[in-house]
Amino acid sequence: MERRAMLKVVLVGLLVVSFVLPVGVSAQSRSGRGRGGLYGDWRIKMKFGDNEFESILAFSRNQEGYTGQWIAFWGMNDLKDVKFEDNKLSFTQVTNFGGQERTSKFTGAIEQGELSGLLIGDDRETEIKGKRAPRIPRAAGSWEVKIKVGENEYPGTLTITADKEGNLGGTWKSSSGESNLSDVKYEDRKLTFKRVTERDGNRRERTFEGTIGYTSPSLEGVFKSDRGEAPTTGTRVGAALIGTWNLDIESERGTHKQRLRVNSDLSALYGSAVIKKVNLDGDKVSFKYVVTFNSQDYEVSFEGKIADSKLTGEVKTDRGTSKVTGAKRPSRRRGSSGR
Repeated sequence: MERRAMLKVVLVGLLVVSFVLPVGVSAQSRSGRGRGGLYGDWRIKMKFGDNEFESILAFSRNQEGYTGQWIAFWGMNDLKDVKFEDNKLSFTQVTNFGGQERTSKFTGAIEQGELSGLLIGDDRETEIKGKRAPRIPRAAGSWEVKIKVGENEYPGTLTITADKEGNLGGTWKSSSGESNLSDVKYEDRKLTFKRVTERDGNRRERTFEGTIGYTSPSLEGVFKSDRGEAPTTGTRVGAALIGTWNLDIESERGTHKQRLRVNSDLSALYGSAVIKKVNLDGDKVSFKYVVTFNSQDYEVSFEGKIADSKLTGEVKTDRGTSKVTGAKRPSRRRGSSGR
C-alpha cells in the first residue's frame, strides 16, 4: 500500500472504540465512579476493511466534569463535551492528521457490562462496542525485601503475579533457594500469603501479613512461624518508572501526544500497544513491541533515561526516529481494593 493510502486508512481507523466491565444502574454508575461507572480505561476495537484497529478510551473527572482521551498507536488526543448520565455516554472527537481536521461524535450507552454506540463523522458511521481494560493489582510486581531476625537481616526477592482473571500467585527467592507462595490475597492495601519450605526432611510453614504504602513504594509487615515473628520491610522494584507518563513525540513529520502507562509488574501500554515488560537498568529504560498493519509486522523500539520524574529518549521504527520527552502524572487514589 502506498504511503498516502496507508495514512488515509490510519486516519479513518482513528474512529474506534472499546471493551467493558459489569455496569449497574447504581448511584456509582450515574456518577461515573466505581467498577460500574465510566472512570478508567476502556479497550476498544474497530474493523475497517480487512484491518482491525485497537485503541483506548480513558475517562476521568475534574471540577468542571468529565474528561477523556482517545489513545491509539498513532498518538493521543483529548475528547470534548464528554457527558455521562443514567448510563448514557456522548463525546466529540476532533483529529488533525496531515493538516486535515475532522470531527466525529459518539452517542451510546453502558448497559449490562458493555459500552456500545455509534461514532458518526463527516463521511462515515461506525458501530462501537467494548469492555473496560483490566487493572493490574498494586501488589503485583517484584519487591526487594529484608527480614529481621534478632540483630541479623536476611534479604530476599518477593514476586507477586496476577493472571487474566486477577488471581494472585507468587514466589520467594533468597540465597537459600526459591519457593512458591500460596493463598496470596490483596485487598485494601493488605497483602497476605503462605510460604512453605522443606529442608533435610523438615517442613516449615510461614505466613506473611503486610501493608503496601499508600503513596510510597514500600511494604511493611511480619512473617509468622512456630519460631515467632520476624519484622519485614520491602521496596518495590522499578518504582520510579511505574505510573502514567504523558509524552511528546517529535519527528520531522511533526509533534504529537502519546501515553505510556507502566503497571506495577512493569508490563505496560504504549498508546494502545501492549508491552510485556519494560526493561529498567539503573536509569536506562527500554522496550520493544510489534504492530501489525495490512498483514505486515512493524517493530517499534524505545531507548531512554529516567531522572526526576522525567523521561527522555527515542522511538525507532522503519520509518525513522522520533524524539521523546515526558513527565509522570501525579498518582491518584484508587478504589478500596487498591487495584
